[in-house]
Amino acid sequence: MHTIEPHYNWIEQYSASEDPRSPLFEAENNLNAFTNTIYGYYIHPQWDSLESDTLFLKILFVDYDEGIAIIEFIGEWNDAIENDIMSLKRNIIDLMVHEGIRKFILVGENVFNFHGSDDSYYEEWFEDVEDGWIAGINFQEHVIREMHQFNVDNYVNFGGQLDEMPWRTYEPRRLFTTVDGILRRRLG
Repeated sequence: MHTIEPHYNWIEQYSASEDPRSPLFEAENNLNAFTNTIYGYYIHPQWDSLESDTLFLKILFVDYDEGIAIIEFIGEWNDAIENDIMSLKRNIIDLMVHEGIRKFILVGENVFNFHGSDDSYYEEWFEDVEDGWIAGINFQEHVIREMHQFNVDNYVNFGGQLDEMPWRTYEPRRLFTTVDGILRRRLG
């Protein structure tokens, strides 16, 4: 797992650690030492903590004028024991919503498992972005199935073209435009 790096091709366009409006402003990543682990496996030091032992993230892109954010994840999304959704919601999402972010793209290809609990934090997040949306792209099939069992799909859009999107080949605004177009057709 230590070789899986967050997507870095957009770093010239956005860096959360250099954005004073970001929840990760001035976060430091020690590139000389691997310190974070998930179940004893070291992960690449570029991943940022959301105060969870099992789930880490990288805010890849934010555009405050458009109200959009793209966040990549790695690890096990564990709401049952770690309450990862609460940590994500309180430590990252609430601060971003406060700054006007209403459309979220969650990249989940490196989320290896999901353990659900209740869906109240997802519902709260969904209500916070009432005029926006939350889209999950490239989550693994078994993770989506597990999320469906806990009704996460009532709040996060999955499926169809979102499951096999070549997102790394896009510039961030083009990715947003593509996902937004898919969801506009879907949501009417």
